[in-house]
Amino acid sequence: MSYILNIETATKNCSVSLANEGKTLLYREIAELGYSHAEKLHVFIGALIQEAGISFQDLKAIAVSKGPGSYTGLRIGVSAAKGFCYALGIPLIALDTLAILAQQVQVNSGLIIPMIDARRMEVYSAVFDANHAKIGEVQAEILTTESYAKANEPLYIVGDCQDKCQTVLTQSHINFIADVQFPSAQDMSSLSYSKFMSQQFEDVAYFEPFYLKDFLLTKKS
Repeated sequence: MSYILNIETATKNCSVSLANEGKTLLYREIAELGYSHAEKLHVFIGALIQEAGISFQDLKAIAVSKGPGSYTGLRIGVSAAKGFCYALGIPLIALDTLAILAQQVQVNSGLIIPMIDARRMEVYSAVFDANHAKIGEVQAEILTTESYAKANEPLYIVGDCQDKCQTVLTQSHINFIADVQFPSAQDMSSLSYSKFMSQQFEDVAYFEPFYLKDFLLTKKS
């Protein structure tokens, strides 16, 4: 048995799954405006272990969503993952948050563009083909009416910023999948197992989340 615990906290969705050999067995998640990750994450993890009837010692690796995304959310998820890896002596696996989000889309052709909301008209985005292979690197981009206007194939946009995207991305080849808002740990299982089998592990001591942008602390006016 190759049990892997998957942790996804990069957005408002606090999500955990337990997988075996690339298949999701159990998962729990909640998306709240108040970001309840610190309260819910360890409760969810404990509940999954108990429900599966296994112990923490049965885990072979911990996988965590590495970003981009919420600074606080990423810190909570990565800190928890590293803590378990240290305590259990098991490897750490890091997964691209946008790749996790793209996994929820199944299309025969065209491009998948997962987006995570940043400030104002800015988003974190990447581009994947219909087979979920990344063909456009992760970036922080400011959306305008010219964004993706020259694409010559259907585009499928997912993420938590679709309302603001639709105000500027109005071309007929752009499609919004409204029911796919947040990355979920249940979509991490095949990705984490693939990295586990190829031993693509992180250095637990030095690994840090991929924030993409520096964290800025602002004062209330």
